[in-house]
Amino acid sequence: MNKRAIYPGSFDPFTNGHLDIVRKASALFDEVYVVIGVNGNKRRTFEAEGIKTAMEEAIREAGIHNVTVFVHNGLTAEFAQSHGIRYMIRGLRNNMDYNYEENIAEVNKLIYPGIEYIYFRADNVAVSSSMVKDLHSFRRDISRYVPAAVYRYIEAQEE
Repeated sequence: MNKRAIYPGSFDPFTNGHLDIVRKASALFDEVYVVIGVNGNKRRTFEAEGIKTAMEEAIREAGIHNVTVFVHNGLTAEFAQSHGIRYMIRGLRNNMDYNYEENIAEVNKLIYPGIEYIYFRADNVAVSSSMVKDLHSFRRDISRYVPAAVYRYIEAQEE
């Protein structure tokens, strides 16, 4: 049986921490669906389709071949259910992440009772999309916090 997992997030932007979680998930599952969630009520810093292309390039450059990136405007649990995905991947940096994720997990279980959560411990606990955006807004070098393809995309947006 083909084991599939979904790894959702805003990925605004996609960081090395996210790539680490993708690498871990891809080692355990036959297929991993990385889903960029688009929430119409939240303004993105980086355009979802542009980040998607950069993520695909970064994942390919990392030598990972069983991952597909999607942009989705809707409920993650419904995406998982409609694609027959039973496992949701989340990365945890600390206990605050755990508490936050558990609340979301309860809601997703109401929508799709068949979904199971798998948590991976983050290796880069200080790295977050918010931190990267903050550093970038102050014109600091972010190249060591994001994959090279994502860095190239972000730099190209500045031109």
